[in-house]
Amino acid sequence: MERRIDILIADKNPLVRRGLSGLCDDDGRFLCRGCFDSGEAFLDALLNGPVELGVIGWLLPDMRADEVLKAVRGSGARKKIVVYTGSPHPGIPKRVMALGGFGFCSKSEPPEFLLDTLIDVSHGRISFPYIDVRALYSDPFADLTQRERELLKSLSQGWTNLQIARRFGISGNTVKFHLKNLYEKLDVSNRAMAVALFVERRRDFD
Repeated sequence: MERRIDILIADKNPLVRRGLSGLCDDDGRFLCRGCFDSGEAFLDALLNGPVELGVIGWLLPDMRADEVLKAVRGSGARKKIVVYTGSPHPGIPKRVMALGGFGFCSKSEPPEFLLDTLIDVSHGRISFPYIDVRALYSDPFADLTQRERELLKSLSQGWTNLQIARRFGISGNTVKFHLKNLYEKLDVSNRAMAVALFVERRRDFD
C-alpha cells in the first residue's frame, strides 16, 4: 500500500477542522497529523516538524493566511500550503500565489476538489484557479492619485469617513467614492486590508 500523505490543518471553525480531518483520513490517501485553531500553533507544528503539507483558512483567530505564508517564506523551509476559504474576494488567490502558496481552493467547491488540489500539491505542482500572472508583478500603488494616497495615509491613522471629509473639505459621499476606487486599485475589500498593504509599503509614502 502506498504511504499516506501527512497533512496539517488550521481553521477558525471547529466543525471545518473536524470535517477536513475526517475527509482526509477517510479518503485513504492522507493522514491528518494535527488540527489547529490558530496560525501560531499551525506554524510551530509545520516549521518544527516533519510534515510538509498544510491546509489553512484565510482568516484565523490570530492572523491571516498571508501572514502565515510570509512566515513560512521567511523561514526558508520547504513547506507546501493550500489556502481553503469561503471568502469570495477575487484578490485572495493572487495574493496566495504571490506569497509562495502552492494552492487555493474555495469552500464553495465540492470536497473532492480540495482533495485533488492536495494531491497535486503533494506531488510538487501548484493548483490555482485562473490568475493573470502579469498582475502578480504589477505595482497597485503606482496607479494611486495624490488624493487616494492621502486618503490611504488617513486610513492608516484610524480616521473615520467623517473625519476624512472634514479634513479635506469634501462630502461623505465623495469620501466613499474615493475609497471605493482605492480599494479596487489595491484589490482589497475593506479598509483593514488597505491599511495592511500600506504598512508593508510605508517607506514608499514617506
